[in-house]
Amino acid sequence: MDASADRKSDEINVTMEGPVRILMLFTIMNRGGAETMVMNYYRHIDRNRVQFDFMVHRQEQGVYDDEIKTMGGKIYRMIPLHPFTFGTYRKQISDFFDQHPEYRIIHGHCSESGYFVYREAARRAVPVIIAHAHNAHALFDTKWLFRTYFKHAMRPYLTQGFTCGKEAARWLLGNELGKKAILQRNAIDTLLYRFDEVVRLEVRQELHLPEDATVVGHVGRFNRQKNHEFLLEVFHKYVQELNSTAHLLLVGTGKLQKVIQKKIQQFRLTDQVHLLGERPDVNRLLQAMDLFLFPSFMEGLSVSMVEAQCAGLPCVVSDRIPHEAALTDLVSFLSLETAPRQWAHEIERVRCMANRRTGYYQQIADAGYDIAQNAKWLQNYYLRQWDKTR
Repeated sequence: MDASADRKSDEINVTMEGPVRILMLFTIMNRGGAETMVMNYYRHIDRNRVQFDFMVHRQEQGVYDDEIKTMGGKIYRMIPLHPFTFGTYRKQISDFFDQHPEYRIIHGHCSESGYFVYREAARRAVPVIIAHAHNAHALFDTKWLFRTYFKHAMRPYLTQGFTCGKEAARWLLGNELGKKAILQRNAIDTLLYRFDEVVRLEVRQELHLPEDATVVGHVGRFNRQKNHEFLLEVFHKYVQELNSTAHLLLVGTGKLQKVIQKKIQQFRLTDQVHLLGERPDVNRLLQAMDLFLFPSFMEGLSVSMVEAQCAGLPCVVSDRIPHEAALTDLVSFLSLETAPRQWAHEIERVRCMANRRTGYYQQIADAGYDIAQNAKWLQNYYLRQWDKTR
């Protein structure tokens, strides 16, 4: 994997009329990990020189849409990709490129579902076509066959792969392209997430959490990948056997929310599990937590884990998460084959051993995950690629 990662940020001087416009591919611009990562970069680039436009595949408005428009970005809405709409979708994509020949750089974050966009772009000789790997593998479900086919079929149309980590690159891009993939770090504003005792107390008061209560937290969409049902089983055991006054904060929304609410009621945890929805202030919420619980079935290099470690939170996570996500000594890995009771005991062990939370933001910055330098590097990458296409 090409870690072009020295992140040299020498200024690239390219003469042009208006900013270089990059076409980003997404499903919908809600607060997912990849979406949040791209928005972090978008806020920190020089938008007079590089602009992001977004092709999305939902008709409804995304959480970030208004901010995108405020920053000068455009949003193009396609129909959702579905086996019954392949023909209509292909025509829509073809028409789009006929109408928008100005895009010379396409950066896709839709994994294998970007196939049709990559193919149409390649047919029109778009010079820079990037697929970005965000997950280390896919869940085995009814869409697995389609995913497997399209991830192989899209590779010949790509000019470059980007990735959050080695395992994600191998899964989406294959061995040859994966080895050449450029590491784009899931960088954050480290100062924004550094631990603050005053904010911790403020948030606990806002959420009516006792100052001395143990607060476990999770940030992520309510979908199968994030494994919320297992998470609740673990927390239930923790409350039953080890810490009856603990609280759990769940930040996010999703199609499994009603299932999660029912499980909370079954475990009689209504007063101790707090569903906070999608929040723009995750940095503040992390201050109120004592531990981050993350039993995902799959991840690439999770933005949420970077944020949690930056806030100095001990993290108990599944071993399905690449070990390169452990940027500090705060991370403890456990198998999903391990019983919830053992996970609960690991939470207590880690909690009791936790040290002071200050200073971890500097470790994250030193590991290369601060947004300022990374955004400058990405901006210069796009400018270099655009200059080559002239």
